Amino acid sequence: MIDLLKKSAACAFAIISAVFTFVPEAIFGKVILISEDVLKQFTLEGYTSEINIIVNRVLTFVIVWFIAAFGYKAYLLLRNKVSIKGNNYKITVEYGDLLKMKRCKRVINFDECFSTHVGTAPADIKPTSICGQYLTANPNLNIQSLLSNSQLKPLKTKSKYQSKERYESGRIVPNGDDLLLAFAKLDKNGLGRFFTRDEYLECLSVLWEEIDKYYGQQDVCIPILGAGLTRFDGGSGASIPQQELLDMIIWSYKLSSHKIKSPRKLRIICRRDEDFSLDKIDSQA
Repeated sequence: MIDLLKKSAACAFAIISAVFTFVPEAIFGKVILISEDVLKQFTLEGYTSEINIIVNRVLTFVIVWFIAAFGYKAYLLLRNKVSIKGNNYKITVEYGDLLKMKRCKRVINFDECFSTHVGTAPADIKPTSICGQYLTANPNLNIQSLLSNSQLKPLKTKSKYQSKERYESGRIVPNGDDLLLAFAKLDKNGLGRFFTRDEYLECLSVLWEEIDKYYGQQDVCIPILGAGLTRFDGGSGASIPQQELLDMIIWSYKLSSHKIKSPRKLRIICRRDEDFSLDKIDSQA
């Protein structure tokens, strides 16, 4: 709200300065809002013109400020993208459907074992998740062949879920224009639970390195990683708000030495949510 008032006030001052510069003072004196009789009560008779000019100018500013605030608020509600630029990077955060993005590399987050079974059981990939939708749309995906072709080596330690082979969080397996990401660690029940904030940031650090390797002079689109069913804080079942996850992604990328070279950029794709707003990330610019 404060940001809205500040920016609309700055816009109103710019507009009103132009109005006061080009509109003759006499115009503001033609509208009589305070009569001579009223001024007599305050022993101000004889100043009708001057006082009405002042009142009309103040009223004009208030009206312009209201219109500017209303217009800026409408812009905030209707916009679907925010750009963040630095000396050697560009990020856009935009509303959209990651799986419908074209002419870019899309990061699709899997779990640490690159599981592919979609279903409703606790350990299954949920059909509504990005990974679940991707697997449903690509029923012939051969993840083992992709892993073999990428020469990505599994970690020495096994997953806590059924002792499966697992891969370092943040590593990527390319599949055409799609970059399949090893992301959520699994507990013994097959649930993504074991991300602490430090582990999350470590994953992002590895991811930026991998994207630098695979982006192929294209924009890269990623979701807000961890905004789905991933639990945080050592298996306590806690979650981190989407807005906070976005801040962590942005700052991690800004601090990384691995960045997408201009004119290409990192695009963070998110869905509209009542607990998330593009307005709250303006301070990150």
